[in-house]
Amino acid sequence: MIRILIADDQPLVRAGLRTVLATDPELEIVAEAQDGRSALEAVERWRPDVVLLDIRMPGMDGLAAAESIRARHPAVRVMIITTFDEDRYIARAVQAGVHGFLLKSGDPYELIGGVKAVMNGGTVLAPPIAHRIVGLLHGRELQDRLAARTAVQALTPRERDVLALLGAGLSNAEIGQRLHVAEGTVKIHVSALLGKLGLANRVQAAVYAYRAGLTG
Repeated sequence: MIRILIADDQPLVRAGLRTVLATDPELEIVAEAQDGRSALEAVERWRPDVVLLDIRMPGMDGLAAAESIRARHPAVRVMIITTFDEDRYIARAVQAGVHGFLLKSGDPYELIGGVKAVMNGGTVLAPPIAHRIVGLLHGRELQDRLAARTAVQALTPRERDVLALLGAGLSNAEIGQRLHVAEGTVKIHVSALLGKLGLANRVQAAVYAYRAGLTG
């Protein structure tokens, strides 16, 4: 049996979800909650396998509850079930690490398959949500590339050369040979460019080089 907690501030919605889920003998609704705080308490008490959360609820909303549940009970699978598909909600849900995001306007019986999918380690996204996530990630990547291309302008020409070769995967010795400078000089350039760009290591520098358009 898959043990499920339903959290929604509307009794009729909870009843509808309960009715749909009850049609499958492998699913068991162990508890219901009307806000995020009571959902957290119910998770502590009932230890469900899957939690279905609405977003807009009084007091603690579903996204705050999702963040707390994921932090305190990483084994619990969390799915957002909502009427809202705004980018700010989607981005926060993704950051919280939810396992599914379905819309109440969708086919209610997709919920059954979704619950089973997340229990098997999958991620379930309503098509409109998946489309929005792709757009968000694409937009973020464009922003990251623009920021990287702007930031590398603060580097000296030699530091940009070194960064490009880091992006190509070359070692300090290989960079020194390519640029006809001592390996110690390369180390100085690497340290300087990491500091200027706020990067922690060569791996981050290689990624940065790609975003800045310094590598193919």
